[in-house]
Amino acid sequence: MNTRTKNFIYAMAIGLAIVIIFLGFLSSFSNPISWLLIVALLLIPVFYKKSDQTNQIEWKDEYSVGITHIDQDHKKLIKLLNQFTVAYDHAMSEEFEKEALEALIDYTKYHFEREEKMMRENDYPDFVAHQAKHQEMIGQVNQFVDLYNKKGHDALKEVSEYLTVWLISHINGTDKEYSQYLNERGIN
Repeated sequence: MNTRTKNFIYAMAIGLAIVIIFLGFLSSFSNPISWLLIVALLLIPVFYKKSDQTNQIEWKDEYSVGITHIDQDHKKLIKLLNQFTVAYDHAMSEEFEKEALEALIDYTKYHFEREEKMMRENDYPDFVAHQAKHQEMIGQVNQFVDLYNKKGHDALKEVSEYLTVWLISHINGTDKEYSQYLNERGIN
């Protein structure tokens, strides 16, 4: 069940409970059904919170590549990805979704430029292949942006899933490949 449907069902349940409580109190304040519904109404947020599955990524030490400024970039990318995922999961306004996606893409490009500059300056032997992976990812994201511009909110699930998988696998895969090489050259 998607978030919009779930939110709609919760809103309908709350509205219905309020109407029944009101009607029950019209007959008598000692109506036990109205009091039970008040308790149920107070518990709805608890049930909602328990059913709310978060798609948030948390930084783990195992994601560290051993280079402080790159780790900081990765933490910021995770934060931006989480903001984008929240915009999607909670069906925020189109403007908020676009801003979250653009911020994520812009920072990703900035990070790639920084990372590539560092690799180039230190003659990283697998630089061309790493750069190609960055370009491939940006190309895929640009396709998603085009899809979003055509389909709107419905295209975001695919974007969110792709970026989540890509970011973590890229950090744990190709980014960790260069860390030892650069650490040996004094980059920490």
